[in-house]
Amino acid sequence: MQALWGERRRIGLWRRLWLALMEAEKELGLDIPEHALAEVREHVDDADLERAAEHEKRLRHDVMAHIHHLGEQAPAARPYIHLGATSAYVTDNADLILMHEGLELLLGRIAAVLVALAKLARRYRDVPCLAYTHFQPAQVTTVGKRATLWMQEFLLDAEELLHRLDTMQFRGVKGATGTQASFLELFGGDDEKVRELDVRVARKMGFTKLFAVTGQTYTRKLDAQVLAALSGIAASAAKFATDLRLLQHEGEILEPFEPEQVGSSAMAYKRNPMRAERMTSLARFVIELQGNGWHTAAEQWLERTLDDSANRRLVLPEAFLATDGILVLTTNVAAGLEVREAVIARQVATQMPFLATEGVLMRAVKAGGDRQRLHEVIRAHSLAVAQAVAERGAPNDLLERLARDPAFKALKVAIRPDDLDPKAYVGRAPRQVDDFLEQVLPPVLARIDAVAPAAAAAEVTV
Repeated sequence: MQALWGERRRIGLWRRLWLALMEAEKELGLDIPEHALAEVREHVDDADLERAAEHEKRLRHDVMAHIHHLGEQAPAARPYIHLGATSAYVTDNADLILMHEGLELLLGRIAAVLVALAKLARRYRDVPCLAYTHFQPAQVTTVGKRATLWMQEFLLDAEELLHRLDTMQFRGVKGATGTQASFLELFGGDDEKVRELDVRVARKMGFTKLFAVTGQTYTRKLDAQVLAALSGIAASAAKFATDLRLLQHEGEILEPFEPEQVGSSAMAYKRNPMRAERMTSLARFVIELQGNGWHTAAEQWLERTLDDSANRRLVLPEAFLATDGILVLTTNVAAGLEVREAVIARQVATQMPFLATEGVLMRAVKAGGDRQRLHEVIRAHSLAVAQAVAERGAPNDLLERLARDPAFKALKVAIRPDDLDPKAYVGRAPRQVDDFLEQVLPPVLARIDAVAPAAAAAEVTV
């Protein structure tokens, strides 16, 4: 991702765009010598950035500086470089290419996250753990089911990136204010040739969809939509990281910790969730960039204004780089999670008498009891037991208390041995894991591989 957004890559794209424009103009009848094209082809990747900087210091214009520099390297092409174009021809189209390639790279990163979490979900598909609402023990779920909840967030992100890639349009060859007047002049008023020029240049640069209309720039709403997609990825990673930080506090699931890793410079015993914390920190940065994109889109004047330029040169690369970093961290964490089954089992056992009351309540109502009255009986006993356990370390005898209570005794509701078996309370969680891994995940991974096979290099078997 760093190489993608680096200056050398960007200028290489500018030169390819100038070459594509010259090639298409020649194909459609302009008298551009073949050796001029040949000279440009020889120099698409060897720009001297220091020499270009010297031109820019003098001209105070980055695009013109590189036009002059390329003209020095390819003198036969000098009269034809940038013919009919405006600066946005190279700057905007290059940004669209960079975003397109950046989204493909991020799709590969998401695929790696999904594969890592899928292995976790498969391995722990039926291991009971506490499910929380309001971070209070609520019911029993499974470790694998919780992993699928994290996966679902990233699947939605993958689908959004796939949509963005499928619908992304090229600015193309539109001229100084989007009217294509300069190209109409070059081709003697031949409207069809100007249309074809737009299509050919887009095709040469790998795009099949073109904006039908633009001002000097393509609409900055597209940038904002891409930033929103990256913000979604950041939110998914932050949700995963925040859940992990809570679970690490409980001692149930811990992020990776290297043999010689130091948790604290002062407290040698500490094992801090620093990777998860870094994920949430970077995610906050990316999420906030989304609003910046919408402001830029909203504040463009008429056919264009330049107050977007410096802003976008910071925001777009940083958003992609930070999101890439987040996903690298996410994969690293997901692939190395330490699941402490014994701790999880103890946590579940501590809460099981409370969690079992729902089943007892269902049986009592089926035996003819009043649901609301029985609910109040359970509530009163539960609060008393919780206080006794917390304050005196008393055993959790909630089910025994209910069995002795007249309201339940009259209904002859027995406390069964399996009332304290957590696997009896996980519902369809294991099967939901199977359905998710076998039916929901594979089609999305296949779509990622079809769109970005090189980027989605991670194995996709789960």
